[in-house]
Amino acid sequence: SCCYLSRRLNQLSSHDPLWKRHCKKYWLISEEEKSQRNQTWKAIFISTYSDLGRYIHYYATLKKAWDDLEKYLGQRCPRMIGSLKESVREEDLDAVEAQIGCKLPDDYRCSFRIHNGQKLVVPGLMGSMALSNHYRSEDLLDIDTAAGGFQQRPGLKQCLPLTFCIHTGLSQYMALESVEGRNKYEIFYQCPDQMARNPSAIDMFITGTSYLEWFTSYVNKVVTGGYPIIRDQIFRYVHDKECVATTGDITVSVSTSFLPELSSVHPPHYFFTYRIRIEMSKDALPEKACQLDSRYWRITNAKGDVEEVQGPGVVGEFPIISPGRVYEYTSCTTFSTTSGYMEGYYTFHCLYYKDKFFNVTIPRFHMVCPTFKVSTARMVSGDAVVLILDFFFNDEPNHNEYAVDEDEDSTDTDEYEDRRRVLDIPAPSGRCPRHT
Repeated sequence: SCCYLSRRLNQLSSHDPLWKRHCKKYWLISEEEKSQRNQTWKAIFISTYSDLGRYIHYYATLKKAWDDLEKYLGQRCPRMIGSLKESVREEDLDAVEAQIGCKLPDDYRCSFRIHNGQKLVVPGLMGSMALSNHYRSEDLLDIDTAAGGFQQRPGLKQCLPLTFCIHTGLSQYMALESVEGRNKYEIFYQCPDQMARNPSAIDMFITGTSYLEWFTSYVNKVVTGGYPIIRDQIFRYVHDKECVATTGDITVSVSTSFLPELSSVHPPHYFFTYRIRIEMSKDALPEKACQLDSRYWRITNAKGDVEEVQGPGVVGEFPIISPGRVYEYTSCTTFSTTSGYMEGYYTFHCLYYKDKFFNVTIPRFHMVCPTFKVSTARMVSGDAVVLILDFFFNDEPNHNEYAVDEDEDSTDTDEYEDRRRVLDIPAPSGRCPRHT
C-alpha cells in the first residue's frame, strides 16, 4: 500500500532485503529454496501470500511442527513417513465445507495444506498404546475420510473426527460449533454416559482447545523425547523426570498414561496404564546379579483411601537383572476418583548369595484424569438435567471436590478383562480384576 504514495516509498517497498525477513518469518523460505525458484524475495512473498495468505498467522508454526516431526521420525520411524499424504488444494477444503455445511478453522485447513493426514495404516501418527490384550494406534485422518465421519447425531452434533484407530474404533473429535455444551474448535475423546437414560448423553475428555494447540503440543512431546519410540511406534506414555528411585545399583523409573477408551465419567471409572523400567548400573559388580521375587503396592486414591497389594513377580515373570541389563513391563490400574498415586517396592534375591534378599524402591507416581466435561443431556428420573460442568484437576492427590463420588477401590493388575469395541462408542465394562 505504501508504494502508491510516493516514488521514494515505492523504491523503499521494493527493497528486496525487507521481503527476505518476511519470507523467512511467515513462510520459512530458505536461501536454498530461493535459489531454486530464481525469484526475488518480494516475488516469492507475494506469490506465496496469494496462495496461503489466509493462514499467515498459522503457517510458520504448523510448517515447523511438520518439518520437525518428519525429521525426527525419519531417523526413528521411517516407515511412518511413507504413510503421510501430500497437501490438498484450497478448492478441496472448500468442497468439504460445502459437503458438511460447516466452516473449518483456519489452523486445521492450514495443516492440511502441508500434509493431508495419513493413510489408514498401523502404526498411527498420533500415537499408540498397548497392554496384554488391548491395542490402540491412532491415525491422523485425511480430509475426505474425516468429512465422511462428520457427525450430526445427538451427542456429537457438528463434530469432525480428527483421528481414528482401526482396532478400537476410537476417534478424537473437533467441535465445529458451540453446541451441546462444547466450545467451538474444542478437541476431545467421547465417553458415553452409561448411567443416563438418554443414549445421546456423551461426556468428553478434553485433549485440546484448538487444532493448533492440540497438534503442536503433541509434536513437541514427540520430538523432545517426551514420548518413547518403541518398536518403530510412538507410545503416549508421560514420564516425570523426578519419578525415579535408585536403590544400590538398581534404578526404577515410571511412565504413565490415561486410557479414555477404557474409562467413563458416569459411573466413575478411570483407567490408567503405567510402564516401569528396571535397570542395573553397567558399573555394578557381576555378583550383584539378582532376580525379582515379588512386588508390593500401596495405592492411594484422591479421597485418601489406601489399598495394599502384594503378589509374586511382575506380569507373570520373574526377571533376572544383571549389570547393564534393562527390564521393562507394562501394567494398569483403575480408580473411582479422578486421580491417585502408587508407590511400593520389589523384593529381589541375589543369584550368588541365594539367601540374601533386599527391597528396591518403586518411586511414587501420580495418575491424573485429563480435564473433562459432563454431558448436557443426562436424564435423571425422566427429567432432563443440564450439566455444563468443567472439571480442572491438578496433580494434588487430594483434589476431590467433584460430582462423581462413588465407593470403588482401585485395583492393581497385570491382566484385565477383554472389552468389546463398538465403532465410535468405546464401552468400558467394570473394573480390572486383581492379579493373584
